[in-house]
Amino acid sequence: MARLKEDYYRFAGRGAVILAVGPNDAEAFQRYWQNERIPFIGLPDPDHTVARLYRQEVNLFKLGRMPLNCVIDQKGNLRFAHYGKSMRDIPSNRELFRVIDELNASSN
Repeated sequence: MARLKEDYYRFAGRGAVILAVGPNDAEAFQRYWQNERIPFIGLPDPDHTVARLYRQEVNLFKLGRMPLNCVIDQKGNLRFAHYGKSMRDIPSNRELFRVIDELNASSN
């Protein structure tokens, strides 16, 4: 999350909207977002509805939800998905920028 927060304006400059979906309830989510001053949208998903929709793995032996990073185009199509195998298995922002830049170039 910290890496997304640090590069938020670089994502926004590419026309990307960041949406973080997490397993916490709305109150815990709001408190964390305010304390950490996170500039993008956080969506509470305590019942795992969104996680199931995108087939995000929930593994209690590995501390909960495995990371899932997606790029969804403006038409709502999933264009990139990285399903993490551990809590540290997250694509770099550079990789996400590359995907977004390729999508932006192909839509021009």
